[in-house]
Amino acid sequence: MWPMELVLLRHGQSEWNLKNIFTGWVDVDLTDVGMIEAIESGGLMAEAGVIPDVVHTSLQKRAIRTAEESLRAMDRQWIPVRRSWRLNERHYGALQGRDKAQVRSEVSAEQFQEWRRSFDVPPPEVDYDSEYHPVNDPRYADVVSELLPGAESLSMVLQRVLPYWFDHICADLRADRTVLVAAHGNSLRALVKHLEGISDADIAELNIPTGVPLRYELGGDFRPRTTMALEDRYLGDPEQIAAAAEAVAKQGQ
Repeated sequence: MWPMELVLLRHGQSEWNLKNIFTGWVDVDLTDVGMIEAIESGGLMAEAGVIPDVVHTSLQKRAIRTAEESLRAMDRQWIPVRRSWRLNERHYGALQGRDKAQVRSEVSAEQFQEWRRSFDVPPPEVDYDSEYHPVNDPRYADVVSELLPGAESLSMVLQRVLPYWFDHICADLRADRTVLVAAHGNSLRALVKHLEGISDADIAELNIPTGVPLRYELGGDFRPRTTMALEDRYLGDPEQIAAAAEAVAKQGQ
């Protein structure tokens, strides 16, 4: 049964990644570059011999299409797919739809970084009747409205991701399935924080690049079996991965 194999995959470049806009729960699509990243991620997994038996995604098309294209590259489109709002990106509240550089020019550098990267400080909430509040989106009609956020900190993302991790992803891992989770920068940062035991302060410095598979081998406690630098867990060229992560860190500057 052990080791259990888990791959975390942030979606490929999205239309609003390209435009440097706070996206959150807004359902934007991949760019052409993002599609290529998704296809290449499938090739990297196949080359490494990491072949998913099941895939978990959010309800957002950029993650869904990334999963689809990566599986197509591996000829694994037939495997089971499980979707949940709990894997959605962090809700950026009233910042959603706004240019990051513009927001950065209106507030202090400390405030901008706190909204964008702090563990426990959410940005201002979006109005309940806004098109950007998930209670007004039909895809969340079956979710209890009190669970749907108007804004989130990373701490709040972790609180909603962990029940899905324990109840669904761990169940597939326990059944000896290689699991692919195609999700988002912050929902995956939350999972990595949990897996790696990263502190609340240090998680602010973690930047996950788009379209690069992050591979884990887990033991019976669902924790990494070996201690290594996070960058060594990525599949692909280390220099390109480091540059992509640095680009994420500099968004809004």
